[in-house]
This record gives sequence, C-alpha cells and structure tokens, in this order.
Amino acid sequence: MKITFKLYAMLTDHLPPDKRQGNAMTLDVEPGATIAQVTAPFQLPPKLVHLVLVNGHFIAPEARATHALQEGDVLAIWPPIAGG
Repeated sequence: MKITFKLYAMLTDHLPPDKRQGNAMTLDVEPGATIAQVTAPFQLPPKLVHLVLVNGHFIAPEARATHALQEGDVLAIWPPIAGG
C-alpha cells in the first residue's frame, strides 16, 4: 500500500537527497505497517521524533509501535522546536 511520509526541519536530512527539498516522499509499505516499522529504515534519532501526526491527528509515543497505517495515510514527523 502507499502512504506519504513527511519529515520536517532537521529530520529532512534522513530522507533521500532528492526528496529533501520537498520534505516528503511516497512509500510502498506492507498493509498494516506501524509507524515504528515505517520509520525504522530512516534511523531517526528517538530524541528528535517529537510530534507525530497521521492525517493531522496526533499519535502519542506509546501508540507509535502499534498504530497501523492505512492506504493513503500521511505520516508527518517534527523534531522538538524551540522559539522565542
């Protein structure tokens, strides 16, 4: 099945070079793949995976290993962001 995978800010460095400018890519994943399974090959540092949304809905850290993605989902991940 196909999903859209988006990484923001410094996490875009974990995308293939040709996808970094647009910060998104389409992925073919196994039906029922979890967020943890999809992100594992990208070797995202756990301390930098702060805000995780699926179709705009927040997924709590304890649910990321079990939340199954569906065809057409958009998985977006942000690092912690500081501002002033």
